[in-house]
Amino acid sequence: MTRKWGKRPVTKHPAVTILASQPNGILYIGVASDLAKRSGDHKTGAIDGFTKRYGIHTLVWFEIDETMPLTIEREKQMKKWRRAWKISLIEQTNPCWDDLYAAILR
Repeated sequence: MTRKWGKRPVTKHPAVTILASQPNGILYIGVASDLAKRSGDHKTGAIDGFTKRYGIHTLVWFEIDETMPLTIEREKQMKKWRRAWKISLIEQTNPCWDDLYAAILR
């Protein structure tokens, strides 16, 4: 399901993402300009660093924004949140902590 937002696929817009190592596991909040590519890079371990080191490969939440500055601002806000707030945000739309990667490719 390639959702459209404007004239381009949703994967080509700036997005804030939350990835997890497992349900209620280690969380990572990041920014992507190409959601499918960035999520795929994390999934395959192509990106060295925190997500690769701790096995954080599951895309559990994302939010599309209009511009990269808005996306970066939102990411910074969310990184300051308490863990419980992040978990609540995920579980509002993805209560089973399903991997959303396949869904964004359709």
